Amino acid sequence: MGALDGLKIADFSWVGAGPRATKDLADNGATVIKIESRKRLDLGRMSPPFAGNPKDVDGSAFFAQTNTSKQSVTINLSDPRGIEIAKKLVAWADVVVENFGAGFMERIGLGHQALKEIKPNIILASVSVAGRTGPMAGFRGYGNSAAAHSGHAWLTGEAGSPPQMPPLAYGDVVAPMFLTVAILAALEHRARTGEGQHIDVSQIEPMVHVIADLYAQDEVEKTGNDDGDFIVHGVFPALGEDQWIAIAVENDVQAQALKRELGIANLDREAISTATSAHDKFSLFDRLAAAGVPAGPVLDGKNVLENPELAAAGHFVKLDHPVMGASNMPAPPYVLHGTPGKVERAPCLGEHNREVLIDMLGLDANHIETLISEGSLA
Repeated sequence: MGALDGLKIADFSWVGAGPRATKDLADNGATVIKIESRKRLDLGRMSPPFAGNPKDVDGSAFFAQTNTSKQSVTINLSDPRGIEIAKKLVAWADVVVENFGAGFMERIGLGHQALKEIKPNIILASVSVAGRTGPMAGFRGYGNSAAAHSGHAWLTGEAGSPPQMPPLAYGDVVAPMFLTVAILAALEHRARTGEGQHIDVSQIEPMVHVIADLYAQDEVEKTGNDDGDFIVHGVFPALGEDQWIAIAVENDVQAQALKRELGIANLDREAISTATSAHDKFSLFDRLAAAGVPAGPVLDGKNVLENPELAAAGHFVKLDHPVMGASNMPAPPYVLHGTPGKVERAPCLGEHNREVLIDMLGLDANHIETLISEGSLA
């Protein structure tokens, strides 16, 4: 039994910022109905890498990993009859999640006030780059935009280098963590008061939040891998092509241990690099860790998938997918021993139309079949 069994989510969100949060809820037992449309495909379904044909909307590994344990229905939100079906899901749900551009939900008749008319204690969770209030309330963008606005791009890179964008939409990863917490807090509030509410999470604010301590300094500069508070802080070459080990030495005891293990007299970068390049990164990590030196082998994708620590923790769950075959999917990065989560494969597009709309909501089967055939549920 999952910790969130019985929780019902109508998930209108797409790409990453919303779906990563609803994945957390679904993997812990919540029933998450993902509302999609063939008329406007989730960009996540078109994101690489793909299993086989990149035009197969069910073959994206990005989508599959971001939408585990959910069910998919297709609703054409530009069709009034589709909107009426969407309202049925709102009436069923405890929480509605969306990350559309500002004003979209209002234009289709599903803004917060309209949702409250359908269900007075509904919780609406909205996530966007800049939030729903303030001078940037209408800003449209992605996690990369939030990296620029939050200062992450400015701080990334070597000293003296131009700002660099992080290699992924980091806002799409950080913001969902805060969204999940906000949803759980709103559910707790409703359990005590009976009141729903509108949650507004931006991507910029969580990204500022995680580096706020840096801005407390008088002057902030890019430092690359260096850290002025450490004696040694960097990434050094290991044996083999493009193999590396990270080492962080904070005090003299660790410094002496590093010199002893590497057989060097001083801790300049050249001396350390010459010594580490003669050793396998994993065996050197074992030696340094045993000697009390904080270190870690730099893992590539293959290393991560084969990591014995992650395997022992059950972090990856192998699930059979109708398009991707047997594939590793990420489980929740924590363990609830009393209520362990259960990860199930991501849905194919519109896979659960009849199961959700007819069997679960009890809508007329002939009516639903007509709406499917005429494109209202597509």
